Amino acid sequence: MDVYLLTLGCAKNQSDSEDLAGYLESAGCNVVDDVSDAEVAVVNTCGFIQPAVEECIDVILELEALKAQGKLNKIIVAGCLVNRYGEDLKREFPSIDFWAFSQEWEEVTNYISEETGSFTIPENVRKGKLPVTNWWSRYLKISEGCDRYCSFCTIPSIRGPLKSLSVNKIISQAEDLVNNGARELCIVSQDPTMYGTDIAGRPLFLELLKELERSLPGNLWIRLNYLNPTGIDEKLLEYMASSPVILSYLDAPVQHVDQEILRKMNRTGSIDEYSNLFLAAREIDPSFALRTTFITGFPGENETQFDKVLEFMEEIKFDWVGAFPFYPEDGTPAAEMKPQTEKRVRELRYQKLMSLQAEISFERQRMFEGALLDILVEDVSSDDDFIWGRSFREAPDVDGTVGIQRSDNTASLGVGDVIRTRITDSAEYDLFAEVVSDDIQ
Repeated sequence: MDVYLLTLGCAKNQSDSEDLAGYLESAGCNVVDDVSDAEVAVVNTCGFIQPAVEECIDVILELEALKAQGKLNKIIVAGCLVNRYGEDLKREFPSIDFWAFSQEWEEVTNYISEETGSFTIPENVRKGKLPVTNWWSRYLKISEGCDRYCSFCTIPSIRGPLKSLSVNKIISQAEDLVNNGARELCIVSQDPTMYGTDIAGRPLFLELLKELERSLPGNLWIRLNYLNPTGIDEKLLEYMASSPVILSYLDAPVQHVDQEILRKMNRTGSIDEYSNLFLAAREIDPSFALRTTFITGFPGENETQFDKVLEFMEEIKFDWVGAFPFYPEDGTPAAEMKPQTEKRVRELRYQKLMSLQAEISFERQRMFEGALLDILVEDVSSDDDFIWGRSFREAPDVDGTVGIQRSDNTASLGVGDVIRTRITDSAEYDLFAEVVSDDIQ
């Protein structure tokens, strides 16, 4: 049976969808990249913030229209949106054939298999590949849920408390991904630094990283994402900087730096702790790539508190910053806080923050002109004069890219190759380079 599997939301959802694709492939299904080629459509939804919810609803409506036209036999809706609004959705969309919570991939597969015959779940189901999956860069999820309970966040109510995967399962999945060509593994979970606390009563994240390094090839890139800053210490930073496989790339969302706002967010840490953390990373390695995330217009945020965020950004000089205006999400404590910041103010502060970051990013980019960087090639088919890829500084989908000038030395390059380059020019978010060695890794 041909199945169209659409993933909405974050990288963690993409990892989940690859798990589901593995189940479907084990059942003899064919995952297609065009809904017009499918008999069944499965949507793995996101319910984190209101714009994501609205996107999911729009997609469901589009699929319903295709089904009404006889272009789809069945529609399955799964994932975070079902976890959050399941009963309401069932009333609103009675034509949906099957609903599933996150991780209920066996149930989804069994439902589809009723149409194709009996199916026995294999003992070890491997991750599948989505049509949008880049085989050279894969996400490796190490835990589910979260115990942090930030006042603005819906994840604990959607995904439940922290549930760490076993080290053996993570290693097995990592080895399988590498055996299928992965050159980069991006570690994801709601907060990787909490990994293992539900198993051992203390974080086991560093131990997990060391076990991954022992078990995997030395030419692999391992990238760490979504680390809570209060779970990072100097020992972890030093290990990252010295490891041949763990990239010197730190993604640590702080959300805010004003102590009163942090208290309202139910987040630990302080501006001094955050500053010491990021400056320590740069002390260890000045080229350490730093990424963080901020929320603008949190309830009660005044101009002075917002200015602290801008001052902090100017002090640290982040390579990359993500931000979003505050959304009062149903069921979260922050949605009930008074006063709520006007939507117009939230948006204006977001624009101001991102404008400042563009200047800072450009400043950081220029520092790498003349530097030698290994580039993971991702696009050799563009019509321009460049082959495109990423260095240790750029995470997939969220950061910039590196354009490699086409030359005789690039003629044999393919996606997934790693090549040594010299940076020749820079822009706000992209770097430009020339090959300095024809040694393809």
